[in-house]
Amino acid sequence: MRGWQMAAACAGTVIVTGCAAVFGSGQSFSALQTSCGAATDYGTDAQAVYSTLFDAYVAYRHGRVSRAQYCAFDNDIASHYRMRTNASSAAAPEASHAWADYFNAQRVKAIDWRAQVDPTLRGG
Repeated sequence: MRGWQMAAACAGTVIVTGCAAVFGSGQSFSALQTSCGAATDYGTDAQAVYSTLFDAYVAYRHGRVSRAQYCAFDNDIASHYRMRTNASSAAAPEASHAWADYFNAQRVKAIDWRAQVDPTLRGG
């Protein structure tokens, strides 16, 4: 399979875990997710969350973050997401806003971690 074909095959969110196993070394993304605790269904936020977790995974795979740090990051995102989904309908707008603020900060953290080990994310 040519490089562009492999990249196209890995473009979907559903196959992100398979791509990690193909491109990565050591523990696969899906195995790491499972080892950190129960999987969370992120609903309509799944693509953004999995992208963030994958950036953190790349940093883990390259030694920027430890397994414990990665799992804490993963579990904290899941916990915040569950708080949002468990909010009463009266509190739902505030919970959604709080989730967005929190998640954006986590996204920045994951990108920063990955940029420290992935030269394709560095400026210049």
